[in-house]
Amino acid sequence: MAKVRLEHIWKRFGKVVAVRDFNLETEDGEFVVFVGPSGCGKTTTLRMIAGLEEVSEGGIFIGDRLVNDVPPKDRDIAMVFQNYALYPHMNVYENMAFGLRLRRVPREEIDRRVKEAARILKIEHLLNRKPRELSGGQRQRVAMGRAIVREPQVFLMDEPLSNLDAKLRVEMRAEIAKLQRRLGVTTIYVTHDQVEAMTLGHRIVVMKDGEIQQVDNPLNLYDFPANRFVAGFIGSPAMNFLKARVEIQGDALYLAHPAFRIQANAVLAGPLRAYAGKEVWMGIRPEHMGLKGFTVIPEGENILRGEVEVVEPLGAETEIHVSVADILLTAKVDGHPPVRPGEKVELLVDVERLHAFDPETDRTIGHALSRERVAAR
Repeated sequence: MAKVRLEHIWKRFGKVVAVRDFNLETEDGEFVVFVGPSGCGKTTTLRMIAGLEEVSEGGIFIGDRLVNDVPPKDRDIAMVFQNYALYPHMNVYENMAFGLRLRRVPREEIDRRVKEAARILKIEHLLNRKPRELSGGQRQRVAMGRAIVREPQVFLMDEPLSNLDAKLRVEMRAEIAKLQRRLGVTTIYVTHDQVEAMTLGHRIVVMKDGEIQQVDNPLNLYDFPANRFVAGFIGSPAMNFLKARVEIQGDALYLAHPAFRIQANAVLAGPLRAYAGKEVWMGIRPEHMGLKGFTVIPEGENILRGEVEVVEPLGAETEIHVSVADILLTAKVDGHPPVRPGEKVELLVDVERLHAFDPETDRTIGHALSRERVAAR
């Protein structure tokens, strides 16, 4: 196992900058996830770590060794791709053993490693089958087994679950988490799925347009996003955003709009005072709103009035899309509230979980939730 360190990494394709001044250091045995929309540079960064792309500028270290000019085969890494890339004419055992044979590993050692990896992945009974005889989930396990037998210092995974159906993705997500915890190998995992990122990563690197937006653990990204992009990308459904003017009346501070007036709590009101008389972005997560009469959120100066556009029952929860002043908001509520499209409703906002963002820079303005309170949970 080893740390991975990236120092001021740039990647240029002609005049196009794909990765811009990327700095990161993983801990030994850490599971780090790169997440962001398509084209944000996450796979390009992973490929530079693997040696499949040249670095335009900066240094990549695996352990204490600078590997910019080290070929991929000598970096002591193992990569799992989105496409399983199994050899169709070889059975599972031969697919897993192939890389070791190329390295001239002794036959007894190959046999030990393949059977141990198969036992860990619960595919011992599949060793004699060809890839065409396997399901998608089984093929992905074989691809992971091929990486495990290498016993590398670092695992690199490039969207390994994106070809699986939704149910199997959930199952394999849990398997990957257990496997990484068991092996303790430093892992860098790329995905565009923020749910995968939140459930797998010890730390998450949120990227946009080739730049790091924030690096933190999942709960801090959720509770304390650094900017409006991170706030909207992390969380499902996405955070709601509304423009509101900051108004001060005595000791109280309000986020006001012709259609509503929300009082900020004391923690958020402090940093917002510098924006008195100005507009800011107000952010509310869908799960931090509730239907009046069907929520434990206390009523006060925290009401949004609107008309129901769509109701999406999800079983234990229901997502309600409500038009407030021509802005479509999503509320995520427990159970099955008796509302239908076209009805007028009142949504109560949990002012302890409000977010505010600078309208010019999109940077976060303070937080309604204190870090001390989160740390005490």
